[in-house]
Amino acid sequence: MYSKIIKKIDKNILEQTAKRCKERGIIIPTFNQLKNPELIPEEIKQQLLNIGLWDINPLNLFRINWKNDTKTSLFGSVNYFEIPKNITGVNAKILGLTGKFFPTGAHKVGAAFGCLVPRLASGEFNPAHHKAVFPSTGNYCRGGAFDCALLGCTAVAVLPEEMSMERFDWLREIGAEIIATPGCESNVKEIYDKCNELKKDDVNVIFNQFDEFGNSIFHYNVTGPAIDEVIGNNYKDRNFFGFVCASGSAGTLAAGDYLKNKFPKIKIIGSEALQCPTLLLNGFGGHRIEGIGDKHVPWIHNTKNTDCLAAIDDEDCMRIFRLFNENSGEQFLFDNGVSLKEIEKLPLLGISSIANLLASIKTAKYFELKENDVIFTVFTDSADLYKSRLKELELEKGIYTKSDAETDYLSRLKNQKTDYFKELSYYDKKAIHNLKYFTWVEQQGKTVEELNEQWDENYWKFLMEEEINLFDELIEKFNDMIAKS
Repeated sequence: MYSKIIKKIDKNILEQTAKRCKERGIIIPTFNQLKNPELIPEEIKQQLLNIGLWDINPLNLFRINWKNDTKTSLFGSVNYFEIPKNITGVNAKILGLTGKFFPTGAHKVGAAFGCLVPRLASGEFNPAHHKAVFPSTGNYCRGGAFDCALLGCTAVAVLPEEMSMERFDWLREIGAEIIATPGCESNVKEIYDKCNELKKDDVNVIFNQFDEFGNSIFHYNVTGPAIDEVIGNNYKDRNFFGFVCASGSAGTLAAGDYLKNKFPKIKIIGSEALQCPTLLLNGFGGHRIEGIGDKHVPWIHNTKNTDCLAAIDDEDCMRIFRLFNENSGEQFLFDNGVSLKEIEKLPLLGISSIANLLASIKTAKYFELKENDVIFTVFTDSADLYKSRLKELELEKGIYTKSDAETDYLSRLKNQKTDYFKELSYYDKKAIHNLKYFTWVEQQGKTVEELNEQWDENYWKFLMEEEINLFDELIEKFNDMIAKS
């Protein structure tokens, strides 16, 4: 066995863990089943009919995919929708995968699965002894806590103290241990510092989404194919122009790497907050686009594959968030030709989803895209996770009026500009790649040798396409052990 991720197979721990899983009714889905839910055994599908999407039931591990059908409680086509032209103001079609229909209401539960489960199925992580530590700016630690609750192990959520109240309330309800670090969305180093402190106790196993390739592997092998399926089934007669996604942990950007293999001409556009333009300007600062931690380049970011960058003003995101979720905003949109059916879908966009939408609009305008062009992005979570922000904005700015809605619609949506948008040259990409040195080699113990390896496409090809086979092999063997224990 050769793996860059799994370092050993501990049969003794696996036997203990298999017995524990048998007692708790736990079966682990393979990544191939998450990619293709039709492969899930019929017996499990029948049991899922009586289990709610967000229930703390181990069989909900099988719902960590893009195809949950809330009407049937089983699986259907990929969850996505189009943002209409009378909202985007551009001719190109802008489509987004819908993260709300994952367990926890956000797609990060998949990234957490990708990091945790291979270690569980190899015996490197012992749920009877270890605690799983998930450093995060919100949704990743929620996903990790959910996975741990299903697997019967202890989760520790490490996240900035200024994240939304809903995140903390949910983590308490599910029983996670919570460590709130100083600062806001951008204060990732403070999270790392706390993890380095926790690491001194061997009971804590750190699953850092910013350097754990299981994060990217999930999105390369599950999210990328979901988008490919939508394009193939519905838009193959159009020009698939590009994939837009906030950089964040860079895990979801790996879906773009998969898509570029299938559609070599597409562009991958990474977005970030204008208030903290780390990739665009080597910048720093605090911002309000929850879910896209920054001030560094994630270890798992294949920078050589990122073609463009777009920086989004967090004020634009907050204003559009109100437009999409306040009664006056919805009424204004209806009066201006947006159908009720389309308006009902807008709360499926959380704050970082709106940032992805605005970056997609910038992309369409910058490249002067036409009706035949398609941009795909990801609506990672929904407004459900940010209701407290609406209350805070009302206290700060007052009741949202029709006049506010008109101003925000015209100035923040229809008049979204192409400023702070950059096409990356070969050496622009290498400059971003080189920034990894200061975080990962100087501070976090990575080697210069591996950093240099990352500039070779074969490094990423092995990680994204070969490791997944080992992961599924380990999961299948582990499930056999559960059945026989």
